[in-house]
Amino acid sequence: MPGTKASTAEARDQDRRKTILRAAVEVFARKGYHGCRIADVAREAGVAYGLVYHYFRNKEELLQLVFEAGWGGFLARIRDAAETNAPLEQKIGRIAQVAFEAYRIDPRGVRVLVLEFARSPSAGEANRRTAFAAVLGVITRMFERARARGELRPGLEPALCAAMLFGSVEMSLTGFVMGLLDPRESGLLAHAQEQLTSLFLDGARAPTEDPRWKKDRSGPRLKTVKRS
Repeated sequence: MPGTKASTAEARDQDRRKTILRAAVEVFARKGYHGCRIADVAREAGVAYGLVYHYFRNKEELLQLVFEAGWGGFLARIRDAAETNAPLEQKIGRIAQVAFEAYRIDPRGVRVLVLEFARSPSAGEANRRTAFAAVLGVITRMFERARARGELRPGLEPALCAAMLFGSVEMSLTGFVMGLLDPRESGLLAHAQEQLTSLFLDGARAPTEDPRWKKDRSGPRLKTVKRS
């Protein structure tokens, strides 16, 4: 049947695109954008060299699409965390959890986002600006709502709080991506998540004696990690 054949061909094309994109993540993570060649991606994906060009124009498009897939999912999860009705403490803890969980699940994908897109000239300043503006906008609105509810310490600017929180998350992940912090060390990822949350909240939330602040004790707490 013509319809069935068309559907099968479309599904095959989608699978091949996904395979090639995942291969691009692996190669970008290993060799960096400038060290990557289309032949490397084809070899990683197990497909013919020409087939990569059948689906993608060049490696610039590959990097852009890798970013769109990874960043789109990250932004959606950050938005889910920031737009709940939970107290500010829990929202910040959840944002940190989203970031470190992403690294735990897909360290190579996060490496590409942090090093190749966020810092590489090849990604384009306009693309970076748009991407960062979107996530900062979500977090800024979270702090604006917290200020209206009396959860934010008086005098703090929501947009600056958003930039500082996101900057803390990005630089913490950079430490793992660059090998300055070892994710294989027992409990270090969880400890980093909780420490970032605690340190940020100590400066951001309203004093506990302020009657407008309803402290919720269900959020994450700093734990001590024993080192050998």
